[in-house]
Amino acid sequence: MLKVIQSPSKYIQGPGALSHIGRYTKILADHVFVIADNFVMSLIGDTVSQSLEEHEVTSHFELFNGECSRNEIYRLSAILLKQQCQAVIGIGGGKTIDTAKAVAYEAKIPVIISPTLASTDAPTSALSVLYTELGEFDSYLFYPQNPNIVLMDTNIIAKAPVRLLVAGMGDALATYFEARASSTAHKPTMAGGATSTTGLALAKLCYETLLAEGYKAKLAVEAGVSTPAVENIVEANTYLSGIGFESAGLAAAHAIHNGFTVLEECHHLYHGEKVAFGTLTQLILENSPSEELETVLDFCVQVGLPVTLEQLGLRDNEKLHEKIMQVAIASCAEGETIHNMPFVVTPEHVYAAILAADQVGKDWLY
Repeated sequence: MLKVIQSPSKYIQGPGALSHIGRYTKILADHVFVIADNFVMSLIGDTVSQSLEEHEVTSHFELFNGECSRNEIYRLSAILLKQQCQAVIGIGGGKTIDTAKAVAYEAKIPVIISPTLASTDAPTSALSVLYTELGEFDSYLFYPQNPNIVLMDTNIIAKAPVRLLVAGMGDALATYFEARASSTAHKPTMAGGATSTTGLALAKLCYETLLAEGYKAKLAVEAGVSTPAVENIVEANTYLSGIGFESAGLAAAHAIHNGFTVLEECHHLYHGEKVAFGTLTQLILENSPSEELETVLDFCVQVGLPVTLEQLGLRDNEKLHEKIMQVAIASCAEGETIHNMPFVVTPEHVYAAILAADQVGKDWLY
């Protein structure tokens, strides 16, 4: 296999970055389609409009309805076509920006991504995660190239609820362990090639940054401010994790996340919260050294990521084991990234690892 590294053409990050969006948009288009949900539109609409006008870029703003589904992509694509826009700007959370990427791809025009959160590693990637109207995982949609521009305004991100930044740390936590497993197995990455030393190094740097800066960043965001630690975690959650997962490989943790989406009790959780527990489960599957497992447990507990099934919303009752088997079966579906592990994984293996991870988490907490 060839080694493939892919990334956005530009990654821009810092306090007040959104006020410069017109300058960067002008490089790509004179008339743009802006997608954001109602809350985000009220938060940043004036800033974006003013910046676009300053740089003589006209725009059409459209509200996102909340789910990155095929129907929502079709709806927005039809409006874009009618408005004859030359580029798409997606502003908001992971589902908004995944939808923006899909709409831009359908129209074969550039896309600019400006997350208001650092809650996932979706912004930089050349893919979208599609869900059903009920919020269950549907499929991945892959694109031939990454977003043209990713712009992160850390003043806005620091004002978001701390749980969202922590969820981004949970998503980023899986990056190194999945990359390591996929590389060991010599499986192709999301970029369509072998793991590169660069991709693996970025994935490891992501993990090291989380351990060094994560707790400090959480405390700063609790105070509503952006500090150097917040800047470093935003970069880790977004860029390092984004390039790391895409160019170095996915494995069990994200597949187990997808498995948990089949349970209604878990729909209230953020993506990264489920991925964090999926990471613990992957480490159990790998029989990772106790020291490594304890480091991950310490980190999760310190920043507030779930380490037990109860924290995921699953009660210990007569139906629990049946539900965990449902998760395990969905995790091992054909085409899932769990098959990038360097050994064969069955639903029975995942079932056992989930229950063991839960027990380890409970023991660590109590």
